[in-house]
Amino acid sequence: MAMTMSQASAAMREAMRETVKRYSLWYLLEGVLLVIAGVVALIYPHIASVTLVFLLGWILIISGVLQGIGLIGAKDVPHFWLQLVSAVLALLIGVLLISNPDAGLLIMTVLLIVFFVVEGISKIVFALNIRPFMGWAWVLLSGIIGLLLGAYLWANMPLSSEWVLGVLLGIMLISEGAALAYLAWKVRTS
Repeated sequence: MAMTMSQASAAMREAMRETVKRYSLWYLLEGVLLVIAGVVALIYPHIASVTLVFLLGWILIISGVLQGIGLIGAKDVPHFWLQLVSAVLALLIGVLLISNPDAGLLIMTVLLIVFFVVEGISKIVFALNIRPFMGWAWVLLSGIIGLLLGAYLWANMPLSSEWVLGVLLGIMLISEGAALAYLAWKVRTS
């Protein structure tokens, strides 16, 4: 028997609600940790901004090294040269980010804009799917805040300073963490 679109949508919403109920403790823990990380980012915005650049740099360096190690002895593997170029690029970009954090902050600004927009859209869709749950509006608000922060940062891109990234990241982490923690708490207590 074929399902109608509304039946499929209702089944998907119910599955999401059951998942939130089943893993509510993990959602609560994630929310609390996000709020803590957000507060730290607000207290130390410059450090949070530069840390983002260094973190990405080291992730790329480690990724490039591991990919390079994986290519040892794999010269005859299809697309070997493409994989080698990828490993070298990861290493090169990682070293450039670490050696020039100012340029890295500009790159991170663009990446943060993408994160805020994608995370905002994700939270809005999630909120609309769990709508009957208490606290769904907070998740929706979290998504809207993500979209607004992305738009604000994009509009002020040339004037964005190093501390703006840390402050915006802190705000986003706090709003997302508070929304998830509230949702998880309401699910656990209902």
